[in-house]
Amino acid sequence: MSAFLTVDNLSAILDGSEHRVLRSVSFSIDTGEVLGLVGESGAGKSMIGKAVLGILPSAIRIVEGEIQLDGHNLTRMKSADRRRLIGATAALIPQDPLTALNPSRRIEPQITNRLVDILGWTKSAARVRALELLNEVHIDNPERVMASYPHELSGGMRQRVLIASAFAANPKLVVADEPTTALDVTVQKQILRLIRELQARHSTAMVFVTHDLGVVSKVCQRLAVLYGGMVVEKSTVPDFFNGPKHVYSQSLLAATPKYTDPDASLLPVDEAVIEHVASEVQAADREWHHEP
Repeated sequence: MSAFLTVDNLSAILDGSEHRVLRSVSFSIDTGEVLGLVGESGAGKSMIGKAVLGILPSAIRIVEGEIQLDGHNLTRMKSADRRRLIGATAALIPQDPLTALNPSRRIEPQITNRLVDILGWTKSAARVRALELLNEVHIDNPERVMASYPHELSGGMRQRVLIASAFAANPKLVVADEPTTALDVTVQKQILRLIRELQARHSTAMVFVTHDLGVVSKVCQRLAVLYGGMVVEKSTVPDFFNGPKHVYSQSLLAATPKYTDPDASLLPVDEAVIEHVASEVQAADREWHHEP
């Protein structure tokens, strides 16, 4: 059986330059599987998620590779057809619920408009679905929340609204872009448990973008480690935590807090490791430019 999402040899550049921001990225995800994209800030994790959803910044241009979604080659489709397919098939859980929600609009249309405008639902059917989803994400008094403005809700409640909105149309793929970063630790745990619960219930394929290996261990089956827009290691989660292969992955794991031993010293990523992986990126760029 072919993968539901396949990213093959994907490279993207900053328009007007030859600087690659994504470097020959390849991975695949099966239906119902969660893949973690892991790395430091600036590694290209969110950029990959945006490429899959067709929402890359205008200054970033894909120059090589393919994205296959549910048997369709997104990189060869007309833009209108691509938007229609992605709108019906995929959804995003963004990082910051405060900026992702429109502060001047009530919650109800922010959940229902996608169902009505993109998928052609009636307003009444979309409202019923929105109430069902707010119940599903464990929001008390969903009628009150639907009538509220974002500033009237807590951060955790706003994130639950975004999760409900993402799952409203039963997407086959969800990109979760560091969805717990803006939340405190207690709420983070609740939101992670909720995302995993909904993902498993709906057998949704998921790209989970995070810098936190602890989150990966709880949510994902496989992961890809990135540095400088390049995948340096792909692994199953158990194999990775039993012994990552790449020196950069080893350093990331060593720098992760041990929840079973909170007093253990943290080991920062050594400069020699950064130099090593940076040299791999430079070598990949020279090969891409056909330089000796």
